[in-house]
Amino acid sequence: MLIEATGLSKNYGRVHALGPLSLELPTGSIALVGPNGAGKTTFLRLLMGLLLPTEGAATVLGRDVVMQGLSLRKQVGYMPEHECLIPEMTGVGFVSFMGRLSGLPPAIALSRAHDVLQFVGLREERYRKIAEYSLGMRQRVKLAQAIVHDPPLCLLDEPTAGLDPIGREEMLALLGTLAKKTGKSIILSTHLLEDVEGICDYLLVLDSGRAVTHGLLKELLSLGGTAITVRIKGDQDAFMVALASRGIRAQLVAQELRIERPSEGEKILFEVARETHTQIRHMGRSVQSVEELFLNVVNRPPPPSGGS
Repeated sequence: MLIEATGLSKNYGRVHALGPLSLELPTGSIALVGPNGAGKTTFLRLLMGLLLPTEGAATVLGRDVVMQGLSLRKQVGYMPEHECLIPEMTGVGFVSFMGRLSGLPPAIALSRAHDVLQFVGLREERYRKIAEYSLGMRQRVKLAQAIVHDPPLCLLDEPTAGLDPIGREEMLALLGTLAKKTGKSIILSTHLLEDVEGICDYLLVLDSGRAVTHGLLKELLSLGGTAITVRIKGDQDAFMVALASRGIRAQLVAQELRIERPSEGEKILFEVARETHTQIRHMGRSVQSVEELFLNVVNRPPPPSGGS
């Protein structure tokens, strides 16, 4: 397991921020989602050993987050949501400096800084002061400093926050490459639910400090195998009325029917099609979106754009 937590919780005075969490997260690409104030950033900081838990324990990469925090941080890259840059330093100077803080020798830190700045698309701007960078460029520098020491795990806190649509798509492409082609594990913390699909294989949803669901993303989105999607040619209304008369629930979603799997099996759907003079053109497992899953498990609208 990449992460193991047992009864992990954090209070800020009388404010209960997180937990208790008892869970295991595998290696790979993990989405950490939840509304504002759900405890996402607190969870990441606990995993880094930057905060001490009020109760419980956790290990990351086999290291105890309290007792082995220093050695753990050498193995983890962290891209915080808040501004963490030094404006008067150049891009390459800052990333090299962060590499040295992570334990790299000066020459190797500088060489790696050049490499990762090219990876994030800042090769031409690496000698400019960070104060002159746009928001999108600053986000790329934050990503570069998180991976300069080649860590096996990267914690990314709201990496697309504040970016325009083009900048967001470019950042997601970088994160997709990081997750799929480098062999690194990542935890992507975001409230932008559409950022998750296509990048992450595992999902953890927090709400009010609690883990309301977690598991393989494709399994969570498959509705547990209890629903199927059907496309028909003909009178959809008549088809749905005939289903309802047999006690079969159906919902129209984007010109397709999402149907609770009948206890009698799918053959009854073909009987209804014959009765209503319609044709079944497609039938397959129904898959919900991350947003639909989110709404189902937290029972509230997804939050607007903003902080974590």
